[in-house]
Amino acid sequence: MSTTHVDLESAVSAAKDRLDQHAYKIVQRHFHDSTGCPFWLEKKSTFNFDPLTEVKCFDDLKKFPLFEDDWLRGGPVERWKMKDMQHQPTYVFETGGTTGVPKSRVVVNDFRDDYENFSQTLPDQYFPRGGNWLMLGPSGPRRLRLAVEHLAQFRGGICFCIDLDPRWVVKLIKKGWMEHLNEYKKHCIDQAITILTANHNIKCMFATPKLIEALCEGLEERGMTLAETGITGIFSGGTEFTPQWTRFCVEELFGGEAEESGIFMTPTYGNTLMGLACSKPVTAADKYKIAYYAPQPRAVTEVVSFEDSNSVVGIGETGRVKLTTLTPEFFVPGFLERDEGEREPPFETYPWYGVSGVRPFHEIASSTTVGVY
Repeated sequence: MSTTHVDLESAVSAAKDRLDQHAYKIVQRHFHDSTGCPFWLEKKSTFNFDPLTEVKCFDDLKKFPLFEDDWLRGGPVERWKMKDMQHQPTYVFETGGTTGVPKSRVVVNDFRDDYENFSQTLPDQYFPRGGNWLMLGPSGPRRLRLAVEHLAQFRGGICFCIDLDPRWVVKLIKKGWMEHLNEYKKHCIDQAITILTANHNIKCMFATPKLIEALCEGLEERGMTLAETGITGIFSGGTEFTPQWTRFCVEELFGGEAEESGIFMTPTYGNTLMGLACSKPVTAADKYKIAYYAPQPRAVTEVVSFEDSNSVVGIGETGRVKLTTLTPEFFVPGFLERDEGEREPPFETYPWYGVSGVRPFHEIASSTTVGVY
């Protein structure tokens, strides 16, 4: 039974209340002398307001200046570690780094919490509990590799991984070494096919759109289909997700929607700073439109005006994606992503606003190299 208009309004209101309470609690934690990290406790003295007394709800986060990604470049990374987490085992995850110093995020539990929450959105029919996983994506100092492995373990399976350096991929593209690029992609796909055909009971996988396509082509050259390897569930992500590509993937590479092909694919939108935004179910009936919804209240995405980052655009209108991260160990009070898209209305599963048509921000799109994504 579908949710009525009144029910949805009530759910939206309740979600907003939860977000307001969560934002207040997180700000208290990050700016209290007994728990906050050195970075924010030091930065607090530069504000013309007191976060502990003047931030009562999510909207009050506009009092903060926009978060600058350069704050995450260079060290010491310990300045981002919460005081009451000082003695807990800590990870550091990097993003970017193709040129210059990469951005770094220290993490204690966030990646586990994010992916355990995401696990609840996966249908067991296609992502069977106890099934093994293949991680066909970036390796090295990236959160994604360890997060997918935790997701597999959390669901009772074992994760098989390949070696893939996306920084080398980007360098090959920028140098125009397409022959080398194709050989490197083949090297990655060969690793994946070797694992998939080794009788490891792999049912699920993470892969980026470009690698899904390359994997299906590599299998076809060997006279196989993806379904014949035993894969039934694919968790994927990347800005290459478009309705056109998704239709091609589902209809041509998979052989139809999940009911027909036996393969269910869920697009996601995320990064090291945010976590993971899930998509509204993607169907042929909806022309394969992809709308993403952030994991509120731990993270919020807004579609804001190109001229005013504190002003959201209307439903269906285009703007830049603005991220706010609110976890017990990481606080980002407003970061302008390198993406733009259209603002989407709430719906019953995610009763808050989403974003569709995600693509590189038009002012920097020509200088953006997406690599394996």
